[in-house]
Amino acid sequence: MLICVNRDRTGVRCREEHTMTDESLKIAINFQESAELLTKYLGINGSPVAFRFATKKEDIPEGMVEIDRTIRHCMMVSLARTEKKAFYATVSKHECNGGAWSLGLKELTPTLKTGEFYFKLGKFASTSACKRTIDKVPHIATGETYATMYAPLESTPFIPQIVIIITNPRGMLKLAQSTLFTLGGRIYPEFAGIQSVCTDACALPFMSGKPNFSLGCDGSRKFSGIQDGEMVMGMPVEMLPEVIAALKVVVAAPGSK
Repeated sequence: MLICVNRDRTGVRCREEHTMTDESLKIAINFQESAELLTKYLGINGSPVAFRFATKKEDIPEGMVEIDRTIRHCMMVSLARTEKKAFYATVSKHECNGGAWSLGLKELTPTLKTGEFYFKLGKFASTSACKRTIDKVPHIATGETYATMYAPLESTPFIPQIVIIITNPRGMLKLAQSTLFTLGGRIYPEFAGIQSVCTDACALPFMSGKPNFSLGCDGSRKFSGIQDGEMVMGMPVEMLPEVIAALKVVVAAPGSK
């Protein structure tokens, strides 16, 4: 497996990636260059984030360390985004039960399943409304995930499955235009104002094979540093070359702001 990190006289120089047994990319992607272009064109504060589901311990690259504290998934994304940290997290390191459930690490807790949890937080008019929402939350099957992995995209030690982008609405506009550049059509984002960074930006894009845009949620805005003027987006890494190529055109288009 190859990760292209920079260019030399022959064009592209690649380094061998740690062996992974679940999936690989047939086409090498220059993650460093991709991160630089995404940051430049989208006005990203920090880094795009590389994310991957590890189905077993052997999926984790040699030398990659587990996070040393128990926090929320959205906070883990923030550590990779703003502090440039690369690490993995097993279920014991995930503080948010809803996030751990949606990422396939643990069973849904009884209070989430019945609707009591979000009802008590004042998010819904009834437990029934909450339950109807939870029942429709896309999630990885419980037990399929051994750990979750995070890194700034430009220096990721693993091949990501999802690229998470947090930026302002103007940047999201350019990103949306880039995803439609080749085939056109419409974008149908899916979100519920809860579990935005775990479900909306990771689980759903992984399961659907499509990008997803989200407004964020109270938890991620409160705990992970997502600002009032920022949105969240996750896309399958396979889309990255096409989106980067389109982005270069879209931002330079005569009608672009």
